[in-house]
Amino acid sequence: MPDITITTLIVLCLAAAAAGWIDAVVGGGGLLLLPALLLGLPHVPAAQVLGTNKAVAIVGTSGAAVTYIRKAPVKVGTALRIGLAALAGSMAGAFFAAGISSEVLRPVIMVVLLAVAAFVLLRPSFGKDTGDGVRQKVTRARTITAIVLVGGGIGFYDGLFGPGTGTFLVLALTAVLRLDLVTASATAKIVNVCTNGGALAMFAYQGSVLWQLAALMAVFNLAGGLLGARMALRKGSEFVRGVLLVVVFSLVAKLAFDQWTA
Repeated sequence: MPDITITTLIVLCLAAAAAGWIDAVVGGGGLLLLPALLLGLPHVPAAQVLGTNKAVAIVGTSGAAVTYIRKAPVKVGTALRIGLAALAGSMAGAFFAAGISSEVLRPVIMVVLLAVAAFVLLRPSFGKDTGDGVRQKVTRARTITAIVLVGGGIGFYDGLFGPGTGTFLVLALTAVLRLDLVTASATAKIVNVCTNGGALAMFAYQGSVLWQLAALMAVFNLAGGLLGARMALRKGSEFVRGVLLVVVFSLVAKLAFDQWTA
């Protein structure tokens, strides 16, 4: 583990806990965790920062996924198929990443996110659990669409660019599979475990993970993830919707800042 101060270590652990909470509720924890690692480890190679980020995140995501599976009506088989498609898509996206300029992608993603935020604000019923105990049947066509477009498409985006992948997953799963936001968030966690696992395996193979630091931060990330999942299950879709809007606008602000300073 690199030489870091106790203060930096405490800040990183707190950031890991907060990121785990955000990721469990609606996705997007990487918006907090990765910048914290980059600031806290300024002299560590970027590959090791990214690898350590994945090693921390997969623990909290896995804990949240298990919590959701036990208490939310998640179709694990469908989630795993989407996850495998996302894994393949992320590998393809990573392959093409070198030829794509992030400066070109940022404005496009900001426009998409703002459109999403407007849609969620103007459609209060989007992703809301009706509470009548009746679940809409998901057709085979919608399942295939989710595997190909949500899994493959968002997985490709994750490998190509990355920021906000978990949030996009929640929104897309809600729209395509007609899930309430809590179930969509639960399904997204399983998909995220698949994609994070693939990325972590590659980073580990390359020796790009600071395992000691990751292990300590992962404990806090797991605690945050478990708390976030339980709060989402207890408070329901309205709570998730509010957090979703905060994360979307935060992501837009971050992308705008990156575009301005590029």
